[in-house]
Amino acid sequence: MFSTTHFPKALKYWHEGKIYGWTDAHVHPMVHALHYGSSVFEGIRAYSTAKGIAIFRLKEHLDRFLYSAAVAKMDVPYTREDITQVIKLTLKENKLESAYIRPLLFFSYGNLGLVPKFCPVELVVATWEWGAYLGEKSVNGVSVCIVPWRRLHHSQLDMKAKLGGAYIQSTICGLETRAEGYDEAVFLNLEGNVAEGPGENIFISKDGVLKTNDTSESILEGITRTSLLEMARDSGLKTVIGPISREELFTADEAFFSGTAVEVTPIIRVTDASNPGGSKREYVIGSGQVGETTRRLRQMFKEVVTGQIKKYEKWLTFVER
Repeated sequence: MFSTTHFPKALKYWHEGKIYGWTDAHVHPMVHALHYGSSVFEGIRAYSTAKGIAIFRLKEHLDRFLYSAAVAKMDVPYTREDITQVIKLTLKENKLESAYIRPLLFFSYGNLGLVPKFCPVELVVATWEWGAYLGEKSVNGVSVCIVPWRRLHHSQLDMKAKLGGAYIQSTICGLETRAEGYDEAVFLNLEGNVAEGPGENIFISKDGVLKTNDTSESILEGITRTSLLEMARDSGLKTVIGPISREELFTADEAFFSGTAVEVTPIIRVTDASNPGGSKREYVIGSGQVGETTRRLRQMFKEVVTGQIKKYEKWLTFVER
């Protein structure tokens, strides 16, 4: 019943203290999270290194995971160490050398009022092999569309938390842009500046200066984003954090997405459809090819996550077989 076509090499998952076969389903359709999106989650990657499989920035991901749970008013019945051990166990059970890891906390079966008074919080951890999030185009650059829907504002919701229900906006706009032939969406914020993609942060490069925005611009402060900023500074690149206007994006020498799933993916074309009553206009970023800064950071990121740069081994959690 449950194909693994889109979950390569997925064999098992962990739920509430037990390992299940991937095709074993046992969650009731009346769980609170299914109806209201009352869940929090993380996306984490593990990579193959010379010392075995290593999870990238596990501590920081679990910091955010537990912060998100607190924002969602969840009474989490697991400690950080519990969750760490479950993630390692699930990786071992799936015999993976590289993997995407999805821990999920959700309000389960109890009542179906908006307030989950009688719904326990449950934990699921799943792992599978996941390649380039935006497919083969991730290598040579993707085409994006600025959608008319403004990103959820930091005055409306805590944007530092990964709340399941908040991602319905990403789902809708991701479907819309793909139906129109683009690879991904881009959101503006209420102030009219560039915010982020549906699940990615955005960087631009102009005259050798690397720029990204921060949480005041209604973005999730991505862990890959934070890592790239540190790597860029360490390698001698000048970095700036501040608002990104549409014009700055259109006239950038380079632009790219960053995120756990997308890693470092160049943006080479942007269509501005932010005015629902106006015409669309397409812009080519720089030369329309992957730029040197993007190429350099993408290669460096690959070396970091695979344990080839000793300085950054502090970000890796190795999993013993």
